[in-house]
Amino acid sequence: MTSNGSNSNNENRKKLQGFKTEVANSLNVNLKQGYNGDITAREAGSIGGEMVKRMIAYAENNMNQNGNMMK
Repeated sequence: MTSNGSNSNNENRKKLQGFKTEVANSLNVNLKQGYNGDITAREAGSIGGEMVKRMIAYAENNMNQNGNMMK
């Protein structure tokens, strides 16, 4: 893998972490930098579920705008 690919992976990880933090904040779940083993399974599941919900909505909106809606 080239160093450019590695930079891209690091950038994507940072963006995903930022997205997770944004979602957690909107759900009033306090995430710390690093280990978050002290949050409940319900809180963790809520964060993941909301992330998936938002990603699906984003994909659907983009497909609708491009005229490529899956049927």
